Amino acid sequence: MTMMLTDDNCGVITEPATLTIERLLPGPVERVWSYLTDSDLRRLWLAAGAMEQMVGAPVDLVWRNDELTDPPGERPEGFGDEHRMTCEVLAIDAPHLLEISWGSTGGVTFTLEEKGDEIMLTIVHKRVEDPSVLLNVSAGWHSHVDVLEAKLRGTTPTPHWDNFAQLRGVYAERLFG
Repeated sequence: MTMMLTDDNCGVITEPATLTIERLLPGPVERVWSYLTDSDLRRLWLAAGAMEQMVGAPVDLVWRNDELTDPPGERPEGFGDEHRMTCEVLAIDAPHLLEISWGSTGGVTFTLEEKGDEIMLTIVHKRVEDPSVLLNVSAGWHSHVDVLEAKLRGTTPTPHWDNFAQLRGVYAERLFG
């Protein structure tokens, strides 16, 4: 299934079960890269966890989504206050490419491309076979990148959980009509 969306901030299903999301962020590239690789900065928008920048290095991600925004919004039923996952660095070319394993899926690739003073962040999450997981992954990446963009632009992000819930509805309609 290929899904094309009119809203530039929404992800696109490219290939079966692969989400691609792009977002133009304020640079420089090294600043955006640090938000991908530095645990203290990454925890502000996604998940904490030390990461050695070398192929084969483990990445222990720890999500505490209630801490991403103030207020956090209302956490949906079935989501805990913390989630953990161990990944592995599969490829790295600082400060432009980071690929990590991701649970039972085909992994996640982050690419950064300079576009003048801004940076195009592209996230590709491969082989998310289960439709309900794909729905959560789509809304999740979108809402997390919304927080990242707000942090980088110095603006106040929408409460994370409220944004996630609203985006789940948007993606449910787009994915399953």
